[in-house]
Amino acid sequence: MGQQEKAATSLAGTVSEEISASLTAVDAELARRYPGDPGTRQPVHTVYVPGDVFEPGTLRSWGDQALAALDEHAPDAASFAAVLGIPEELAGPVHDRVRAKLSREPVEDLRIDFEDGYGPRPDAEEDEAAARAARLVSEAYANGTAAPYMGIRMKCMEAGVRDRGIRTTDVFLTGLMAAGGLPEGLVLTLPKVTYPEQVTAFVQLLEAFEKAHGLDAGRIGFEIQIETSQSILAADGTAAVARMIDAAQGRATGLHYGTFDYSACVGVSAAYQASDHPAADHAKAVMQVAAAGTGVRVSDGSTNVLPVGPTAQVHEAWRLHYGLTRRALARAYYQGWDMHPGHLPTRYAAVYTFYREGLEPAAARLAAYVAKAGGDVMDEPATAKALSGYLLRGIDCGALDTAEVARLTGLTRADLDAFASPRRGDLTVTAP
Repeated sequence: MGQQEKAATSLAGTVSEEISASLTAVDAELARRYPGDPGTRQPVHTVYVPGDVFEPGTLRSWGDQALAALDEHAPDAASFAAVLGIPEELAGPVHDRVRAKLSREPVEDLRIDFEDGYGPRPDAEEDEAAARAARLVSEAYANGTAAPYMGIRMKCMEAGVRDRGIRTTDVFLTGLMAAGGLPEGLVLTLPKVTYPEQVTAFVQLLEAFEKAHGLDAGRIGFEIQIETSQSILAADGTAAVARMIDAAQGRATGLHYGTFDYSACVGVSAAYQASDHPAADHAKAVMQVAAAGTGVRVSDGSTNVLPVGPTAQVHEAWRLHYGLTRRALARAYYQGWDMHPGHLPTRYAAVYTFYREGLEPAAARLAAYVAKAGGDVMDEPATAKALSGYLLRGIDCGALDTAEVARLTGLTRADLDAFASPRRGDLTVTAP
């Protein structure tokens, strides 16, 4: 042992106290604006069904149609893997998990649509459809057939449809309250947001509803749909989407990219409107940076190429959807839209392949980080957070099993949660 060094300082203790006092407001602002990920499950997709089409058996019907498409166009693991280019060693596990998912929980997030997918209707007709949607959603949660997340997309806050959107939201939420209360998985989607003031107006609507029913302030959150260029770049040159998150006053849960409305808004011709267009990449990159650290999640859009028709045509559409989903996952867009039951097999195939092919490398890196074992990568706490989040998302969607992750990492679910959303102070790791 060498000579023990004596630490010496030059500054009085009051200097640190004064600096801390000067940053008190900044500390509070950081905590308010950037609370971090909420630590809840994020669905891998959102399925949109028009308000007049949604039925009690819609979710099961989507799963059955997806299974029928597999039976017809890729009846076994080898043929399914060959269509999509899934590695041979993952063909069986991915195929089996996809079929199990379609049988057990085909849809993770359902939005009953009263906007573009529903269109303008007589007021009495939309009133009835919104009330019916509330009843069916309540019944689904009561009898155990609901998706983990369910809700509506109302019409936007633009002048021409504002009153209708407000009324549909009121009818739907009032129906839920009359049927027993708001379900935990409730999600609302506010479309075509252009100005932060429209978000403020929607917050005002939700505040009024909460007060009318004696609900806790902030009980109802919502997603903001990004479908216009003005929501990305405001007239004054600022990123309007960041101001929208702030305008939501903590209620924003997600930013959803609208592929076709946004593409048309910036002049992309119909043949080239897709989620991998450079205009789409730019918009989603701005959304991603604006949402980082806020607890607001970002969702990719959809493809309008449907897997229908002859087998060759279905395979082509499947390859496109699988590739777009894998591309989005690599760019940290962990959620997207699915517009047809035939998209479900490739949604889950892409998601499951993404998590299963990275399971062992991610688990090994995280285990080495916990053990301080080193290796050929020098990881930091931020990487441990990302690795844990990756494994947790894989578990939540059914791509991975808690037991196999525990075996490979030596960590419990609670340990992974702690790494993914670390708090101040020491993190204690327990044995699985």
